[in-house]
Amino acid sequence: MNNLKKKLGLALALTLSTATFATAYATSEPETAQTADVHVNSIRNDESTSDRIEKYKEMAMYYYWHGGDIKQAEEEIFKGITLKGKYDVVENAFKAASSLDPYDLDLKFSLASTQIIQKKTAEALETYNQILNLDPNHFNANLLYGVYSKVNGDHASYKKAISKLKQIDAKKANEYLQKLETTESIIKEKLNTSAPSNLPQKDHAIVILGYALADDGSMREPLIERLKAGLAIAKQYPNSKIIVTGGVPKKGITEADAMSSWLISQGIEKDRIILENKSTDTVENALFTTEKLVKDGIRDVTLVTSASHMRRALTVFKEASDFYDKMTGESSERNFTNVVYLDYPSIEEAHEVSKDEIFVICRDLFRTSGIWQYPDLQR
Repeated sequence: MNNLKKKLGLALALTLSTATFATAYATSEPETAQTADVHVNSIRNDESTSDRIEKYKEMAMYYYWHGGDIKQAEEEIFKGITLKGKYDVVENAFKAASSLDPYDLDLKFSLASTQIIQKKTAEALETYNQILNLDPNHFNANLLYGVYSKVNGDHASYKKAISKLKQIDAKKANEYLQKLETTESIIKEKLNTSAPSNLPQKDHAIVILGYALADDGSMREPLIERLKAGLAIAKQYPNSKIIVTGGVPKKGITEADAMSSWLISQGIEKDRIILENKSTDTVENALFTTEKLVKDGIRDVTLVTSASHMRRALTVFKEASDFYDKMTGESSERNFTNVVYLDYPSIEEAHEVSKDEIFVICRDLFRTSGIWQYPDLQR
């Protein structure tokens, strides 16, 4: 920990103290031009290789969360490379770090993850292939290379990867095949625009997923629409608990805080509402909420989110629930139903699943299963 603080301090010493940066990072507030400049100006070739690698990793994670001065990064660090957005900075930071240490497979894995985020499938598959050339028994790289190849239409590479996974660890390979089979079933599930009529009257919770707040802390339309859908179910099932989940603060207000206040203003009793206000994305929504489901003995869950988000949400909540069952040694047999805010022109269009959506669903399934997209840095 002391070494990490020292390295972070070096990266920020020019214009910002480590304490100031830690506060900005923890609260996820919009960055200023000053904080963006820190990451660009702090990497110099007269520093040790390890320090430069750490600073590239720190730059990558900072831009992953906050964005920054793209033009300055383009002109001062990644000369000759046109950057189109914050993930370009993340990608090129990991490329630079990997060039400094081509033996570090975690850096290559992080690079591939960023390429997947940007829908650069061919580039990501090539990066995974580099990892496998160096370590043919790398379980996670084989898994992701195989599954993403299949989504991309390359079934031969998928079959080859699965065969290799079974050689490496047959039990673990079969567990992932079961997860993928479950996910395929979820993708085919019907999306409901209103609550089913037969939901349990006991040990049931309505889980409303958050959506990023505006910079002033106000709720955007998708979040308000999700809340309206959740409120309708809450009125129909007055004995059900309501869990609001989302932790990224804006102006000191988390999504869960804002959601709770809105529900209370609509007549929902405060003691019905459970706040999950630590999560930063869908995967953490699922993991942190499931912990609360276990604690409260809740067996049945109705997820509420946008139609475009529901299949991914169901996938990660099912995976998180299975993980907690495994960890606690219990079989909750937790049942998930769904109600969506329809953010498509029609329900028929909502049921059409694109290749891009399947990529994102698989990515978050793997993250929920314990495979960090940025090893040791970010789930």
